[in-house]
Amino acid sequence: MIRLLVFLLVVFALALGGAWIADRPGAVDITWLGYEIQTSTTVAMAALIAVIAVAIILWSLFRAIVHTPGRMSRFFSRRKKDKGYRALSNGLIAVGAGDHRLARRYASEARRTLPNEPAVALLEAQTAQLGGDRAQARTVFETMLEDRDTQLLGLHGLYVEASREGEAEAAKHYANEAAELAPSLPWAASAQFEHAAAERNWEEATRILDRNAHNKLVDKPTARRRKAVLLTARALELEMGEPEKCRALALEAHSLAQDLVPAAAVAGRVLARLGDVRRATKVIEQTWKRTPHPDLAEAYAHIRQGDAARDRLKRVRTLAALQPQSNEGAFAVAEAAIDAREFDEARTAMRPVLNDHPTQRACLLMAELEEAETNDQGRVREWLSRAVRAPKDPAWTADGIVSESWAPVSPVTGRLDAFEWRVPYEALGTVIEPPIDEALMAAAPATALKTVPSSAPASAEAAVVAVSTTAAPAKPAPAEPAPPIADPMGASAEPAPAAPAAKPVEPEEIVPPPAPASTPVAEENVTDVKPVGDPATGTTETEKAADEANGHKGPETVRFPLETPPDDPGPDGGEQEPSEGKRRMRFFN
Repeated sequence: MIRLLVFLLVVFALALGGAWIADRPGAVDITWLGYEIQTSTTVAMAALIAVIAVAIILWSLFRAIVHTPGRMSRFFSRRKKDKGYRALSNGLIAVGAGDHRLARRYASEARRTLPNEPAVALLEAQTAQLGGDRAQARTVFETMLEDRDTQLLGLHGLYVEASREGEAEAAKHYANEAAELAPSLPWAASAQFEHAAAERNWEEATRILDRNAHNKLVDKPTARRRKAVLLTARALELEMGEPEKCRALALEAHSLAQDLVPAAAVAGRVLARLGDVRRATKVIEQTWKRTPHPDLAEAYAHIRQGDAARDRLKRVRTLAALQPQSNEGAFAVAEAAIDAREFDEARTAMRPVLNDHPTQRACLLMAELEEAETNDQGRVREWLSRAVRAPKDPAWTADGIVSESWAPVSPVTGRLDAFEWRVPYEALGTVIEPPIDEALMAAAPATALKTVPSSAPASAEAAVVAVSTTAAPAKPAPAEPAPPIADPMGASAEPAPAAPAAKPVEPEEIVPPPAPASTPVAEENVTDVKPVGDPATGTTETEKAADEANGHKGPETVRFPLETPPDDPGPDGGEQEPSEGKRRMRFFN
């Protein structure tokens, strides 16, 4: 629209000029070489305009003829560059798509059409890397070092190749050289920091980290976390030799990352060692509220040296109350209670853990509790067998490695702050243990000692022996268990003197025959003698009910008369063959 208006204005101006000249007629006389030309002003002006137009056309033709070779050369050159750039673009796309053959073809075409283009070298290097020709890739990157424009690109490529080959020293050299050329280069600064951390040069790593944070190459939360880890690593190295310096480093690390468990643990230990119990307590409690951990519980329990076991138990109760929903508090209380011989409290603390998710640590702790309280090896073995197949507990894990203690860097990759407190990988098909019966979690009942009823007959000829072999129980314990039978290998009652028996037997428990009605029998010589409920099988009513609850079949009974009842051979009497189930032997009428 604007162009139309301009055109109309120009036409209008020309028409107006022509009309103005036509309204003012005049004559023009030209005398040149004896010729005299007379014409009007209008014709003279038209002739002048025509001459000028012809001159312009002739000059344009002359210039076109003169500049045609140059223009033709620039045309072909431009077309060649366009073809090269298309090949370069298609080559980069082929590299991104993973088509090595197509990328190599486009790289050759780009090099032929664009011999001096830096991006062609990049395409060739990436094509060589895609094809696995690392030697060719290194050669291309080394040629980039000769050009100032591509020097940093070549250093980065050489650094990547050295890292893939596992050449740490060469990679460190390329990173340092790139950092000298461009201190704010992100990959070079990060590589310098990673190499310093992997070499456990904590002071150098801290200096590089501060420089990177100043150049805004690392965000503030990441910089604070990494610095806390570096300070903790230095504090752990100085914990035994320089406690004062260790305390300063550990407290600074704790202030930077209060959820960092190793920093709080080492700070608590060194503060307690230096006598600052109040500050040590505060530091551990702050981290415990964020991340409960066994290392914190251990440091908190022994925060005051020389305390009795009951004092440690009281202190651990306070710590556990800060996170009542955490299982770590229950573990800490249970361990302290076992040390203090408060077995009922230990069972109470472990009950929620066993009901919710009994792990290996929980089953092992219950085995320790059973051994410390009752020394019942049967229950101890039951807990140990559950621990073998129970789910794993959280542990310090980094790059597939499980460590008993925290480390600042990964032993596999050298990555800083790689260890995490989590459950390690579990293989598929893990056997799920059945729920733990209430009777197994409860305390074992004391062994019952009874006397023989006075109405028992005194005839020794009527005594018989029942050897009962039962299969292993399908459940940990019956719903209403019968009073346990003392193991002869660990029984508290003194065994009778050994005497030869009429026939070798394999007893687990041998009870002397009943004495005459007129003569009482001493309690210390009789262990768990019960009234016989069924003379045909030698099993009491209580035992029959317990066996039925466990799904046992009736015992295989062998009855034979004895002229004289044998005495208890004791723990060493007679050879014992191994058997899967327990064997009970009783004398009855």
